[in-house]
Amino acid sequence: MKSIDWSNVEEAKDFERLQPGGYIAKITSVEDLPDKEYLRMEYDIADGDFAGYYQDLYRNRGFWGGRFIRSYKEKALSFFKAFKTAVENSNPGYQFNNDESTLKGKLIGLVLGEEEYKANDGSVKTRLYVDKTRSVKEIKSGNFEVPAKKLLPADQRPRADFSAVDIDASDDLPFA
Repeated sequence: MKSIDWSNVEEAKDFERLQPGGYIAKITSVEDLPDKEYLRMEYDIADGDFAGYYQDLYRNRGFWGGRFIRSYKEKALSFFKAFKTAVENSNPGYQFNNDESTLKGKLIGLVLGEEEYKANDGSVKTRLYVDKTRSVKEIKSGNFEVPAKKLLPADQRPRADFSAVDIDASDDLPFA
């Protein structure tokens, strides 16, 4: 093993996971994907006990988890307008002018929900997602509802593996 100066290495700490709920966030980057007609944004928590959460996650684990998209396709314009209104109401004097670069650094209220997903290894895991955008004022006043956890449909869940179960045919079957 290589020689390491352990006095300069900080021990790993328990990492408190962000929970579903309402948060005040700061948009840290925005990318327009015109062929898909949506904006892909990254954010970090800007206020409260979890301020800087995703920056810390990136620094400690090399992963940035604060991402969401907002579509501006014709059928999604009402949802985009709700996002636009939330940003404008959260940043006095700001008016969105269809220039996505002006969104960087803006505050917004986010309602985070939880959903299950199937990982590459086939296991079921849970992640946070942006359910709704709200004004900072609405988040501070608690004027939002946290959605119920989205569960994977039964047909997408891994089946129980009974191959290791030892069944002795001589056992009495109570239902026979």
